[in-house]
Amino acid sequence: MRKEDKKTVINDLVASIGEYNHFYITEAAGLDAEKSSNLRRECFKQDVKMVMVKNTLLQKALEQLEGEYDEMYATLKGTTAVLFSNTGNVPAKLIKDFSKKNDKPTLKSAFVEECVYVGEDQLEALCSIKSKDELIGEVIGLLQSPMKNVVSALQSGGSTIHGLLQTLGEKEQ
Repeated sequence: MRKEDKKTVINDLVASIGEYNHFYITEAAGLDAEKSSNLRRECFKQDVKMVMVKNTLLQKALEQLEGEYDEMYATLKGTTAVLFSNTGNVPAKLIKDFSKKNDKPTLKSAFVEECVYVGEDQLEALCSIKSKDELIGEVIGLLQSPMKNVVSALQSGGSTIHGLLQTLGEKEQ
């Protein structure tokens, strides 16, 4: 690979890391063409960008960025695929589901929610991370719950008071 091509690849990686909030570094060795194509299809369906990279070029791209990526450098060995996503837990779930059938890809490391996760054992924790939309939905649900209780209490209390007033009004006549 020529020096100009390497610079282009590094610049593309830097742009992708800047464009997406989260990225996963995976081991993709052992995937034949059909399985690799299926993985790419799944990534596309779930709005995840998958890129096969050379480890040295990825390390140089990470070194150009602001942030603490030092822990990830040790995982840059073997055949590496990077999964970029704007939702933190989607690539983890994709890796988990796809590797059940194919034993690959496996997680090397990940940068999710401004934290670095290293090792395959972190996959379950990454799957359980809630996305921004899920958290907003939970907060809205929690905020609506007390309001619904107040409204239902007012509605039920209003009919009770109305019934009492009507009974008292009929008694006087």
